[in-house]
Amino acid sequence: MKIMRRYLCVMLVGLVFSMLGMASVGAIEVGQTLELGAVKKLDGTVFSLAQDNNKNTLIQIWASWCPFCKRQNVYLQDLVKRLPADSLNILTLSIDKTPEAAEQYMLDNRYTFAAAMMTPALQNMLGRLRGIPILLILDAKNKVIYKEVGEIFEEDFAELLRYAK
Repeated sequence: MKIMRRYLCVMLVGLVFSMLGMASVGAIEVGQTLELGAVKKLDGTVFSLAQDNNKNTLIQIWASWCPFCKRQNVYLQDLVKRLPADSLNILTLSIDKTPEAAEQYMLDNRYTFAAAMMTPALQNMLGRLRGIPILLILDAKNKVIYKEVGEIFEEDFAELLRYAK
């Protein structure tokens, strides 16, 4: 009986450690904090949140070759046009292989929202990507308050206006 209890205890400890290890490589989830820091955008300028940030932040992960991203980026551009000035921070992150591909995509589609390339540091913070597009909303303290993996549609994007302050 003692051997069986010891075996079960060792198995339980192993299970806990494996779950903790999996959590560290898993994707960021609602309730977790994402500290972006300074991010160099495709246009060469830097996106960073002010220390006294009082706005929510929309982050979208996309790629120029993704058909779902292409449709969703149209909705994002429409949202940008409808937002009151300075009511929502917006940053999109391209997972394209080269910045040139992302830049050309932005130019070809006349998108005006902020875009940057995914970096290893950002990838590490975001964790495993399980599909694109991914849309996150962070509150003013960088806590994830909304997450959607996969394409959302025009009416769903219109509802994101509620996060503008």
